[in-house]
Amino acid sequence: MGIFSKISGALGISREMTLDEFMTASDAEDVDAMHKAASMYVKPIALQSEGDVKLVEEELSNRNIVLLNISPMARNPAKLKAAVDGLRRFSMNLNGDMARIDEDKILLVPSDIKIVKRRKE
Repeated sequence: MGIFSKISGALGISREMTLDEFMTASDAEDVDAMHKAASMYVKPIALQSEGDVKLVEEELSNRNIVLLNISPMARNPAKLKAAVDGLRRFSMNLNGDMARIDEDKILLVPSDIKIVKRRKE
């Protein structure tokens, strides 16, 4: 008898798990059981290819905030400019907002959130 069998027996859990139940349990790996679900998340994304632009658009559509690291694409300025321009248009169409945080980071927010771009002095 294995350790898990002994523990499950001590807890009153003695039935075997089927393959379907195991697969369903493994799908739940991304679930954060320690915290309640939030209405929106801050998601860090590295812009490495044009495919990441679609990921950013999807996150904004899902009302999440994106902290975009553009340094991986910085070695190709033409692609970077096209990607950032596309994200700007997408953000404007969603009534979202976008601001450069530093040389490598851009903050993108969904609708109903605005970024203060100037500090009060």
